[in-house]
Amino acid sequence: MSITSNLQEVWHAVKAATEQAGRDPSSVSILAVSKTFGPEAVIEAAGGGQVAFGENYLQEALDKQQAIQTLRPDLALEWHFIGPIQSNKTRPIAEHFAWAHAVDREKIARRLSEQRPPDLPPLNICLQVNVSGEASKSGISPEDLPALAKVVATLPNLRLRGLMAIPEPAEDFESQCKPFELMRSLQQQLAATGIMTDTLSMGMSADMVAAIAEGATIVRIGTAIFGKRDYAK
Repeated sequence: MSITSNLQEVWHAVKAATEQAGRDPSSVSILAVSKTFGPEAVIEAAGGGQVAFGENYLQEALDKQQAIQTLRPDLALEWHFIGPIQSNKTRPIAEHFAWAHAVDREKIARRLSEQRPPDLPPLNICLQVNVSGEASKSGISPEDLPALAKVVATLPNLRLRGLMAIPEPAEDFESQCKPFELMRSLQQQLAATGIMTDTLSMGMSADMVAAIAEGATIVRIGTAIFGKRDYAK
């Protein structure tokens, strides 16, 4: 099947999940995770109506952006950096992306704000929460989230949009829902302190339905759109 037809199937699945959850389908957007796939795959997905693309690997993403700009300068795409952010990578992220989904340290947030070019709008930020408490996973603890959110909300060249999580895999629907329910609760707790956000970036191909049931506004879908990844490349 083609990327375009895969994309249509994902849209139908998102629509069904939102209706099942009693939500407006327009309240959830698809972030096409294009890591390891070339510029041609992104261009094909864009031809099918996809605008927002997520990348995990910085140099690969920058090369891809440049190639697409050369091949199709007419395409107005929205690039999201969704991988862990190291200090030495903040400047190109601040310069070449519209969103950063994995901010979990004040130092990184401050560097992104300082390095955001003045001619660009504020960089949209999601704070990554280690919602399953996994030692191997990036993200701030739920307990430390309010303090970080308070700082990020004040930085001049950033716009705090919401929270992001990658929970550990769970087999059944109820188990999948629990970490997403916690995320929704954390967002509500921030709102109670006056920090208003509009984004919950959570849910991938395997747990998208549970994420949407608990309020996801961005679902990050890769394999279901582009096919199986070949990391050997």
